Amino acid sequence: MASSRLSKFALFLVLATAAAVAQAPTRVRGTITAVQGDVIVVDGKEVKIGPKSEIVYTQPIALSEIKPGDFLGVTSTKRADGTLTAYEVRRFPKPVNPGHRPFDGRDDRTMTNATVSAMVQAASGRELTLTYEGSAQKIVVPESASISTLVPGTRAQLVRGAPANLTMDAAGTALRVQVGPPVR
Repeated sequence: MASSRLSKFALFLVLATAAAVAQAPTRVRGTITAVQGDVIVVDGKEVKIGPKSEIVYTQPIALSEIKPGDFLGVTSTKRADGTLTAYEVRRFPKPVNPGHRPFDGRDDRTMTNATVSAMVQAASGRELTLTYEGSAQKIVVPESASISTLVPGTRAQLVRGAPANLTMDAAGTALRVQVGPPVR
């Protein structure tokens, strides 16, 4: 009897885990290659834009518009000496997932979501110091880095050639689409 209950419980856990994995949002990153009504194509994947899909736009800004206390998401490459060099700096309207971690499953790329504690002109270039619970990262920001802020977006910004970073549900409907100006 106890063995039967244990087997049923184990089966329940397996099914619950499978259901949770199947329903986890899928991330898609790439360039919009087509727009057809309520469907966009990003990186070969068709994604529906529903009435509840959130759209945010990456509005380009100057680094001088970023101030201490702002919350940033900085995507960086890690040099052999451990120095972090930003290739994308994004100001968020509110803190999102603070911390420092590998990005895109690569050892040479990182994502730091943290608060600006200092900005200086260093010998190596412009440098940000970002702090998050229990730690800090210094990141060099070259002139070539993409710098933007997130603002509410519209469907009109979902155009061919625009970079998109989105999450979609198991049915293929976008939960959140982050879109930028089309690459020329």
